[in-house]
Amino acid sequence: MTKIQQVLFEVAAPYFGHPYFVTGHALFNALARRVDAATREALCVSHGVFVPGEYGEFPDVASQDGYGGKLGKSLPEVSSYDDLFLFRDAAQRWLLDKRPRDAHNVLDVQTHGGRLSFAPTCWFGRPPANRNRRRSVSWYVQCYVHGDGEGVVPLDEDVLDGLRVGGARNYGFGELSVADTQLVDLDALDYSRLKAAQGGAGQYELELVSPFVVDTDAPNGDAQSVPWWWGVDSIDTVGGVSPDGLRRRTTRLVDGSASYAVETVDHGQVVGYAGDDPVATALNGVLRVGTHSRFGFGELRVRPPGGERVSVRAGGDVTDGEVS
Repeated sequence: MTKIQQVLFEVAAPYFGHPYFVTGHALFNALARRVDAATREALCVSHGVFVPGEYGEFPDVASQDGYGGKLGKSLPEVSSYDDLFLFRDAAQRWLLDKRPRDAHNVLDVQTHGGRLSFAPTCWFGRPPANRNRRRSVSWYVQCYVHGDGEGVVPLDEDVLDGLRVGGARNYGFGELSVADTQLVDLDALDYSRLKAAQGGAGQYELELVSPFVVDTDAPNGDAQSVPWWWGVDSIDTVGGVSPDGLRRRTTRLVDGSASYAVETVDHGQVVGYAGDDPVATALNGVLRVGTHSRFGFGELRVRPPGGERVSVRAGGDVTDGEVS
């Protein structure tokens, strides 16, 4: 059995940090202080994605359907591969269209002593005729952990609760409180959507859920090419965008007083799939691939032909696909 532990944190204090996600490296370092040496050595942590505590409905590809209430405040049941990405899709397709979904999917910004932070709660005004003039949307962070071996997960809620991430942690910023947690057996999930489409060469897509590392100055990390099973040519980067059309970004890993440059293929991009076993690739993509994968880098989602399409690269150009 290959188990992961999904964790949903409520953001309990303003957060100084990355605007797109809480890195797995930050979450790992916060957890490392709370676990024993054996667990710390085997622990693998995903990037944490921001989730609004709002009303929503399940997308067509989810195993559940219909209205889901305030989906963002708890972890829905996971029984299929697509369920894993309900909250990890940056478009947050589960948000209701009849509410201001674009506003609900943007973190509010606060100022503290001239420094900008992200607020744990957003406030929205309402028409004067309404009984309550304001309403709030709280923010959450969803991530998952697993172990390089047996017995690492589940982590106790006492270990998870009260983590602090981002800057100014000594002043109480970046505190996360556990809202929900659950174990998921990856081997027991339903992969029927991927299996039904097998045999269609060149039809699958790979979506980069988190950045993929191609070069790093950090210890225990190696430079590597774009994988052969991506539908692109591996060419060195030029000016942030490589000739193969992939968007690159340089970030940094901070370990105590040391800081290391890390070059990545940026998240959110979609490439073709040139491999021949999409189900195995899907499982490996959840556990992540490449350098620094234990710190959240290299998470991939396999998308079959059909609904919920996203922009796809074709012959070096970008064309729009169908979006449900």
